[in-house]
Amino acid sequence: MIPALAGTVLADAPGRPLLLVGPSVGTTVEALWGRCVDRLGGRFHVIGWDLPGHGRSPSPPGPFTVEELARAVLDLAGDAPFRYAGVSLGGATGLALMLAAPAQVQAAVLLCTGARIGTPASWRERAGLVRGSGTAVMIEGSAKRWFAPGFLSREPAAGSALLHALRDTDREGYALACLALAALDLRDRLAEITTPVLAVAGALDEATPPASLASIASGVRYGRLVVLDDTAHQAPAERPDEVAALLLSQLSQPGMAVRRTVLGDAHVDRAAPTPFTAGFQDLISRYAWGEIWTRPGLDRRSRSMITLTALVALGHHEELALHVRAARTNGLTDAEIEEVLLQTAIYCGVPAANTAFRIAAKVLAELNAEAGPVDNSAEVSAETATVTPTHRGGGGGGGRDLGKNDLEPNAGQSSGGHA
Repeated sequence: MIPALAGTVLADAPGRPLLLVGPSVGTTVEALWGRCVDRLGGRFHVIGWDLPGHGRSPSPPGPFTVEELARAVLDLAGDAPFRYAGVSLGGATGLALMLAAPAQVQAAVLLCTGARIGTPASWRERAGLVRGSGTAVMIEGSAKRWFAPGFLSREPAAGSALLHALRDTDREGYALACLALAALDLRDRLAEITTPVLAVAGALDEATPPASLASIASGVRYGRLVVLDDTAHQAPAERPDEVAALLLSQLSQPGMAVRRTVLGDAHVDRAAPTPFTAGFQDLISRYAWGEIWTRPGLDRRSRSMITLTALVALGHHEELALHVRAARTNGLTDAEIEEVLLQTAIYCGVPAANTAFRIAAKVLAELNAEAGPVDNSAEVSAETATVTPTHRGGGGGGGRDLGKNDLEPNAGQSSGGHA
């Protein structure tokens, strides 16, 4: 059944793009996300949701699945397009959201999560333990699993808020969340997800280790992986500055996320704007990549084929080389690129196609040399980065109940995904 979820406004910024954030089991969205949201500088209208029986959400009357959690989150959003960020079960709910409403979810950051987390037996065992003894029985173990060594002594208020939220969680709500995780397995559906995804792992996370996030980043069509040093399972609370920076990078302009995923960080970094080119670079990211490449009407393989044809016809050879690489990223095989160029020989002219074949052959040879034998069944490889914490700050995230005007579409929100 679809559970009832309470939404809490964590950053009241009407007119800004909508960002929904989700929690992990045993936490409240305010305790987990409050300090991180404070660091977003009012760039988003942020609404958090609590799991059933957690925080402000009522205790569930019966079992629910992760897919049903996603439907409940969509009920909170209404028809508004939104960005999404979630931790653990909240991150898995993000996967289900992108499968259920790919045109509505513009970009996502999934933290400390997995397409499958743990084992069904372990979650059923935990559900039985909490039903019998309450959530207090989980506090000691969670304090060790949730936080990197030394965090509780460095940030006692932040750690205490999360452990108190665990103690206060309804035991049946916690147990049913465990059973939802026992049934979770979206591994075979990751390739269906075309929303840009940033997967964020804690280097010290035992519950969802970096390999779990790497599987998401490599499994979805447009995924990237970041691993946070000295971080365990509750990244927004442990590393509010670093996570806020990642959210701003991935979510402020979804077109930039798509541009980096398709063209590669190296190219985008080389094209970093100067005072003279800043307006043009913004135009490209906002409209070409944010409005056109993110439209649901064509998949990106088709858009790559159309782009290659147009560049051959117009003789834009430098851009053609760039987009041959992009076509491979978007899943085209060498043989399919050859077919596109053969088609251009008829409709764009043999001389144009001759030049295009020469350029494409050089680029594909370089790509094959870089990658070794090409596995054309792979859609995209994940780009991996490691982020070292640089600053740690205090603060508190107050929230208010969700109001009827909090989800009204506005000029700052666009189904095309530009910021």
